[in-house]
Amino acid sequence: MPLLDVVANSLILMNELGSSPIVLIFVAIAAGYFGWRVVEFIPFTRRIIERRDQR
Repeated sequence: MPLLDVVANSLILMNELGSSPIVLIFVAIAAGYFGWRVVEFIPFTRRIIERRDQR
């Protein structure tokens, strides 16, 4: 049950943070940045982007 307590506390904390627009803006910026970094490291998506740039 300790794992369930940790998960429940995390969900409650995220729910509280999710009600603040400032935190949501920060999360959106961070998600966009890290999403772009992940796309750069995946070879398949990098090839798609390079092909699109060549056109």
